[in-house]
Amino acid sequence: MYTYAFVLNVAQPLDLPEGIWGSLELVCLNRLAALVEPNLSAAALHRSDRQLMQAVLSHDRVIQEVFQQTTVLPLRFGTYFTSRQGLLDHLRSHQAKYLNKLTSLQGKAEYVLKLVPTAFSEPTIAAEMPRQASALDKKQMDQKQENWQQQQQTELQSLLSLISEHYPETVRGEATEGIERIYLLSAQQQRPQLLAHLQKWQFRFHCWELSLGENLPPYHFV
Repeated sequence: MYTYAFVLNVAQPLDLPEGIWGSLELVCLNRLAALVEPNLSAAALHRSDRQLMQAVLSHDRVIQEVFQQTTVLPLRFGTYFTSRQGLLDHLRSHQAKYLNKLTSLQGKAEYVLKLVPTAFSEPTIAAEMPRQASALDKKQMDQKQENWQQQQQTELQSLLSLISEHYPETVRGEATEGIERIYLLSAQQQRPQLLAHLQKWQFRFHCWELSLGENLPPYHFV
């Protein structure tokens, strides 16, 4: 039984989207519910690379659409339970833990804070300059670039400290091509405050370009 997420079982019904291949339903146990696609087989996900990629995107789409309506505990792509009874047994065994987690996440969202290093502006050395002067300028330029890179690292550490100070629930992602990604968990109603912090930090730290993503389910905080 393919399972997307755990949610609270509330009186107000959810508007369930279409799943990867078919309809979704909730498997409920007291105050806890699992969002499932009961007729999706594991083999159907791996018929081709194209279908697999489409299934991954659909899995994420479903979680995001449900997240717009209620708090979710997202599950990894490809999460299966062998039977409805097996899923119910799992919910029963972990009910208290999941309910506590859902309660702590209510009204919160994950945000991706992207830190892009600003490129060092390298001045052009005039071709007609004497070789000795050109070599000296090149040495000075290399030193300036090294100083810039050191300043970037100093600013990064200061930024990370400020982020952790204001938003204790953070996860630092793996940097790719020098770009840092920080995942924050914050109340959705406090997004304007988060943007205000971002503007203040951007004014203070010139070696990095800061940008904030949209509200996301708490992928990194479950």
